[in-house]
Amino acid sequence: MNEALETFFANPQIKIILFTAAASLTLALILGLLLGFFKKLFFVKTDPTIQAIRDALPGANCGGCGYPGCDGFADACAAGTAPANGCVAGGTEVTKALSSILGVEADSIDRISILRCQGNCENAKLKGFYTGTKSCRGAKISTGGVKLCQWGCIGLGDCERVCPFGAITIGEKGLPLIDKSKCTGCGICVNNCPQKVLTLIPRDLKGAIALCSNNNPVKPAILKACKTGCIKCGKCEKNCPKNAISFEKGTPKIDYGLCDSCGTCVEGCPTKVLVLL
Repeated sequence: MNEALETFFANPQIKIILFTAAASLTLALILGLLLGFFKKLFFVKTDPTIQAIRDALPGANCGGCGYPGCDGFADACAAGTAPANGCVAGGTEVTKALSSILGVEADSIDRISILRCQGNCENAKLKGFYTGTKSCRGAKISTGGVKLCQWGCIGLGDCERVCPFGAITIGEKGLPLIDKSKCTGCGICVNNCPQKVLTLIPRDLKGAIALCSNNNPVKPAILKACKTGCIKCGKCEKNCPKNAISFEKGTPKIDYGLCDSCGTCVEGCPTKVLVLL
């Protein structure tokens, strides 16, 4: 037995293997000790407030708060440079949690995105057959859009692709469909829409809203481009019993402090631009 062991350990190849194993173990031990030493040497104590804020955030990293992800917002919120109601993706519950952590009072505005255009494939006319890149921004840069209405939704899905919550899909008629139950009001789709036809509104907003962004003052050109375009007839402004409607950049603007959802403007709109929320 002893002779076998002596022969085994006398083998040059075995010696090399054993030496390599011993050297590797020694090196691993040294590196482990060094890592432990430097971890203690460069240890940065985590602010418990920052960690509490981070734990309360939804972790969407959507950027709707204006900061680079939830970690950036947590740092800014703890430092007092970001408001407790700054997490639009988290909504009311997160605002309450952050207000409690920071010991402040903050109102939460629960918002959703809404499309201010009804120019689908049945209502809006196309310039021609578009074969370019499937991108609203790309189509706008290359051809000025795909529809005769230069203000309308292009419908190639930029908003659908950037939505981090899967709240937007392009419908069969070529317009974005927004799932209110999934939309958090982060505003990413709004910021990425080259036509600016997506806007944020309070989730509980009541009253009329104009679903058209066409600023063209020429009535025949509007009707030629889209059946549901605002023709600037002014009936809604004239007939509103509360004087809640005025025109801004060619489309009706509603004063929600005056609007009582009576529906007079909706009933009188010849192209059905106005709808009640």
